[in-house]
Amino acid sequence: MAQHPQTTWQQVEVRHTERGRLTADFVVRRVWTVAAGQRPRAEWLVIRRNSDGDCSYTLLNAPTDTPQAWLIAWSCRRYFTERTFEDAKTEIGWDEFQAQKYRAWEHHLALTAAALWFVVQTKLVWAQMYKRDPALAYQLEVEVLPALSTANVRELLKAVLPLRQLTPAEAMDLVITHLIHRARSTSSRLKSQAKPQDSS
Repeated sequence: MAQHPQTTWQQVEVRHTERGRLTADFVVRRVWTVAAGQRPRAEWLVIRRNSDGDCSYTLLNAPTDTPQAWLIAWSCRRYFTERTFEDAKTEIGWDEFQAQKYRAWEHHLALTAAALWFVVQTKLVWAQMYKRDPALAYQLEVEVLPALSTANVRELLKAVLPLRQLTPAEAMDLVITHLIHRARSTSSRLKSQAKPQDSS
């Protein structure tokens, strides 16, 4: 990336992580953006350069008198949103949706959101009940002890809510019921596709 002669990078501690202090270099500039059919508007451009040299760019529509420190902090909050999406997909099954109807997607999304809310509440209660021990962190030679993760909450749930073991006959009934539902779903879809189209 070509550097402007007056560009001064500012090193900022993004957040304190379990692996140490995460820092990056930032530049904040006032820019004008133009969208099709709209007037140009002034926005803030926050450029972030990580230690490996990769750059990312964030546009913010904050007021002109917003302190740069706030703009940089806001630009870094995307991490927590992306982390939530990743946990929802890898730990809670958000990416395992397999239905055709929008209503089914809404149900799946609602259940995923409820599960995420439960996980967050569990993490919060855990953090309040079991404070991280600075002496243990010193003993293990880390700055911060790990917090409870979404995967940890899943393991706790599996321990207190074990899955019922099915007998071979129960498993067979479950599979047959599932196959019948799939056949009915396919039949319904074929019937809806075979309906004559309205020519008007």
